[in-house]
Amino acid sequence: MTIILNGACGRMGKEIIAAAQKRGVTVAAAVDKFGTPDFTNIPFYTSIEDVKETADAIIDFTNHTAVPEICAFVRKTGIPCVVASTGHTESELAMLNSLSNEYAVFYSRNMSLGINLLIDLCRSAYNALGGDCDIEIIEKHHRNKLDAPSGTALMIAEGIAELMPEGTEFVTERATRHAVRPENEIGISSIRCGGIFGEHEVLLSRNGETISLKHTAESRALFAEGALTAAEYISSKKNGMYSMKNLLSETVSQS
Repeated sequence: MTIILNGACGRMGKEIIAAAQKRGVTVAAAVDKFGTPDFTNIPFYTSIEDVKETADAIIDFTNHTAVPEICAFVRKTGIPCVVASTGHTESELAMLNSLSNEYAVFYSRNMSLGINLLIDLCRSAYNALGGDCDIEIIEKHHRNKLDAPSGTALMIAEGIAELMPEGTEFVTERATRHAVRPENEIGISSIRCGGIFGEHEVLLSRNGETISLKHTAESRALFAEGALTAAEYISSKKNGMYSMKNLLSETVSQS
């Protein structure tokens, strides 16, 4: 398999290049607007629109603002894309959804298979408790992460909220509320410190007992592996919006 990597000089870009070498995946072209490459064996560009090479898939690990450029490049080349950045606006998500009407798009705010398993476990726990519980999500990341709450925390909240009454609210701060916790809300707390790769804990509390479900990322390598797995998966797909949920369900059905 061959990939075009957008965001090659960032922390995740370097992890993907290392993981690709181990898996025998060829990086046909590397792109980074701001970084300086520490490699010489991969064609390098500062703009994805200048890339001349072709590939089986594009992996974008840059910033949500890159969506217009990614969409334009996919429309020009027809290459499926994996969008692994977070913090997208509604208009950027609308652009990706529109793109998926004609091309294959894989979008996930977390490339870890374990996080997607965590969401399934949270949904099962919520159903088992009959929906009678308070839900809080605590997410921890390194001090340089820009967005809060994390895309993964929102992804977990959305997965649980699908089972909850319409109008469930995501609450990210309570300092100004001075009110008893209402029904049908999911609290999300964000911690930014040190070099924490990523930690997400979900608390489901009811009737004097609390269930805690937690996922800890111990290395960025797992996100790189997930992105490459997504690229392999999307490379043979036709138009549509795909996610880790699709990938996992198809993997289970084939096993």
